[in-house]
Order: sequence, then structure tokens, then C-alpha cells
Amino acid sequence: MAALALAASCAAGLVIAADDEIVPLNARFLVAARNLDAPAIERLLREGANVNARNRLGESALVIVLKKDRLDLASQLLSAGADVNLAAVNGITPLMTAAYGGHAEMVRTLLDKGAAIGATDRLKKNAMIYAAGEGRTAVVALFLARGVDPNAAYEHGLTALMWAAGYGQVETVRALLDAGARMDAKDDRGKSAIEIARENSQAAAAAVLESTRRPNAS
Repeated sequence: MAALALAASCAAGLVIAADDEIVPLNARFLVAARNLDAPAIERLLREGANVNARNRLGESALVIVLKKDRLDLASQLLSAGADVNLAAVNGITPLMTAAYGGHAEMVRTLLDKGAAIGATDRLKKNAMIYAAGEGRTAVVALFLARGVDPNAAYEHGLTALMWAAGYGQVETVRALLDAGARMDAKDDRGKSAIEIARENSQAAAAAVLESTRRPNAS
């Protein structure tokens, strides 16, 4: 068995050594992105790799490096012409990925390059929902500054305030309230942000909402 294992290892080594001849250029490019190998990414792009090539999950190199918080590589790919709206099979876009990670400056760059702020994934979630639910307050503030309605109702009637409250994102809750988010809005179950916070045992978020006094508050 040991001999077989050694033989298999040697065979694998031969395949790896011959990658440049066997594996297609775009596949090598995606491996370089997955490995966060900046020199290889640059070299393969020079050799003609498609910057918008996608893996079996439909993820582009831009989404791959953003998921790993490598903004330097994301900038490199954007400079090479990466499509800011190219979504994976699950509908996740580069903007959603950057918003989820809380990368406000990258979000700004993607928006400036034409990223669709209202695009939704297969779960009907968009970049604002991801930012609010993860407590990425700076990103939420940026979306608000770019014209996103703080009272927009998304899938199941959920607003950004409800998402933030439900996940206990206190600072984001405060930012949305300051931007005019309504506390009396109800989701499709008839629940408000404060009820959702209580339901999810998010006492701090519920306390912020309770302490807020507005004519429209429930």
C-alpha cells in the first residue's frame, strides 16, 4: 500500500509539473486567483487569460479574491477590465462580496465603475441587505449616500433596519435611524424591526429602538 501511495504521489507530481502544458490558460488563472498569487495573475493575464473567466461555481477571479479580503488583487483585476457585475451561479456579485466584507472603499470603487447597487442573488438579497445584516455601517452609509432608500422593502417586506436589528448590529441600526428609517414598517409577517430584534434575542438593538422616539414609531 505504501508503494502504491508513493507511486500515486509521484504521478501527481508529474501532473502538477506539467500544469502549464495540460491545464488551460483560464483554469491556471483561476487557480492563481484562488491561491492569491499576484505575480502569476499578472503573468497569465499578459499571456491572454480572460480576466472574466469563471470557475465551476460561476465565480470570477474578482469575486474569489474579494471573498478572501485581498483588495490589492481586486484592484489589479479591475485595472485589467474585470466585469463589476459578473455574478456567480448563486447570483453573488462583486459588490455583494465587498459589502459583506465591509470594504467601503472597494464598494465605492465598484459603484464608480458601474456596479448595479440593486442586483439580487438567488436568495433575493442585495448588497444593502448583506451590509446591514453584517453590521457594515460604513458601507450602509455609502449606499444611503448613493441614493438607496432607507425604507426600501426587500424580500418578505424586510427593510435594512429589520436586517440590522435582527442580527443585533447596533451601530448600523443607529445609522439607519439617523437616515430616516421607519420603525413602524412591518414585514410580511406583520413584525416591526423592534419585534424582530426581540424575537432574535438582540437586546441591545431592541434597546436602541425602544429609546428612539419618533412620530412614526410603533
